Amino acid sequence: MAQTQPQPRIEWIEETSSTNADIRERALAGERGPLWLAARRQTAGRGRRGRVWSGLTGNLFTTGLYTLQSDPGRAAELSFAAALAVAAVCDSATRDPSVTRLKWPNDALVHGRKVAGILLESGPAPEGGLWLAVGIGINLAAAPDDVERPATSLDRHGATLSPDAALETLVNAFERERQAWQLGGFGPIRDRWLTRAHGLGQPCEARLEGETVKGVFADLGPDGALRLDLVGGGRRYISAGDVFFPDAG
Repeated sequence: MAQTQPQPRIEWIEETSSTNADIRERALAGERGPLWLAARRQTAGRGRRGRVWSGLTGNLFTTGLYTLQSDPGRAAELSFAAALAVAAVCDSATRDPSVTRLKWPNDALVHGRKVAGILLESGPAPEGGLWLAVGIGINLAAAPDDVERPATSLDRHGATLSPDAALETLVNAFERERQAWQLGGFGPIRDRWLTRAHGLGQPCEARLEGETVKGVFADLGPDGALRLDLVGGGRRYISAGDVFFPDAG
């Protein structure tokens, strides 16, 4: 039977260290959501693998809280739904869907530069089920310069969007994708993500724990793993790692 959820609440706060940390705290205290918490300023945001997410003024810092009757592996599929929701935000600002691409596993690019990142976290909910935090940062007005991969903001491309408008679009788009996932599974989400995939069919390098693997980004597996057709033959499915392409990563 399909899970049903009420419409998510939206809550703004002026400043926090991390919206993901706040949502985790609320989830462990019994909040079940759906709720989107957004901050005007964020002082200690995090990305994947403990990386810092810069809290530049005018950008969007938000985390959604959902309680699911799913295992963590299936819940992780919603990172692709979140990426599609971020793309909807970028499309609403640029008016040109062709400039926004999605980079495995959880980045959005505008004109080839990182404009947004996604961080999902989860754990057992106190009253049953799994709490899921969907953390999203979008560079609306500014982008950091001291980063591993080139970054940009929507404003740098003449696409002005306020944090309030961006959040409304994001929440509505994520709800559409989440409901599609709930009713139809991961397949349709996967297919839509692939139409925007950065580097599909191109050579890349996957940097994993203890090794680096080279090949061609050929497809996504049924669980969202990146299918790498290896140099010299064979294939490998990558579930976690950093992927770099020759065109600046």
